[in-house]
Amino acid sequence: MRKLNVLDLHRMSVDEFKSATKIPLVVVLDNVRSLHNVGSVFRTCDAFRVSKIVLCGISATPPSTEIHKTALGAEDTVDWEYVADTLAAVKALKADCCTVLAIEQVEGSIMLGDFVPSPGRSYAVVLGNEVKGVRQDVVDACDGCLEIPQFGTKHSLNVSVTAGIVIWDLFSKLDTFGKE
Repeated sequence: MRKLNVLDLHRMSVDEFKSATKIPLVVVLDNVRSLHNVGSVFRTCDAFRVSKIVLCGISATPPSTEIHKTALGAEDTVDWEYVADTLAAVKALKADCCTVLAIEQVEGSIMLGDFVPSPGRSYAVVLGNEVKGVRQDVVDACDGCLEIPQFGTKHSLNVSVTAGIVIWDLFSKLDTFGKE
């Protein structure tokens, strides 16, 4: 087997990406403090053509050298906006007919593997602060919560790892362009 190089992968240009079909998913970062985590989420959102990232509270915004270190240019491809308050962002998404789901461990959460998105719906997932998770008032405002099952001794995953797992899972379930 020969390892593929960048040219072998035939990746789209920034302009092609901007005009390409996106999955009906918005990723909301609720006070994510690490610029490296923010950059990593940008890169994952680029890989799976997520519609938009909403950066809230203390979450850093581009341009930033530290975000760029992990985003590797995805901060220039993925649409994003800054909203000071996560609760306001959630309310705006819901008003735009988006189903908003917090990624959090709560009573009555749906395990990620059991979640079945409705065809034709748009979704947003809210990922929380590295220490405190998603704020309780934000959880309360969401339409539901998804949880990643964990079987070890730790009770949480890094927010960028969580984003990767959740985005991949939803990408594989949302019937958009994956079968092109």
